[in-house]
Amino acid sequence: MFLPFHDANPLAYVSRPYVNWSIIAITAACFFLTGGFDAARVEMAAISLGLIPSVVNDIAELPPSFVLIPEELSFLTYAFLHGNIIHLGGNMLFLWIFGDNIEDALGHLRYLLFYVLGAAGSGYIYTLANPSSEAPLIGASGAVAAIVGGYLILHPRVKLWVLAFGRIPLRLPAFILLGAWLVFQIANLAMSTPQSSNIGWWAHIGGFALGAALVVPLRRRGVPLFDRALPR
Repeated sequence: MFLPFHDANPLAYVSRPYVNWSIIAITAACFFLTGGFDAARVEMAAISLGLIPSVVNDIAELPPSFVLIPEELSFLTYAFLHGNIIHLGGNMLFLWIFGDNIEDALGHLRYLLFYVLGAAGSGYIYTLANPSSEAPLIGASGAVAAIVGGYLILHPRVKLWVLAFGRIPLRLPAFILLGAWLVFQIANLAMSTPQSSNIGWWAHIGGFALGAALVVPLRRRGVPLFDRALPR
């Protein structure tokens, strides 16, 4: 419904968000290295490197030919896999718009830690909610949700340019757009069934909550919360 494409939120502490750019580049490279537009190769990569709750919960085992990494590593590797170019593009767009300001507020190394914890933590929450699922979870959505949660805590009043219904440009405060995003995730979770959807709504909601919580202790000393430094 609302597609963000720009935020008027300059960086205050870092000259370049190198970590954020690197995550985007590595994630895009992984998409092409693990199959890109070849659906069969993407599916094989998802089974080998995606997060499968029943496997990490020791309910099921992968066939030996698909075992490429220790199962614990899948809590991270799944976040670098995407099913198609739209899946990849949507996640990287959110990361491009919102991730640089989180890196600015946290610093390079703590932002990397934040991203890793967001990916792993949201994946773990998903496995708790769907312990016996055999469908592999892939995509950076959980980590991106952590970015969104952190951004809302830091910059709820920053104005964002969005396309409403894919065509109407609007300028809205972040709390409206990101709050609507959260409501959308919760509504879809409430309406979903194991038979109707394999989207990781629990990973999105869990990642959002995790990011909102982590950004407070990880931010630089003196970085205000809730845009308190902005004039009212």
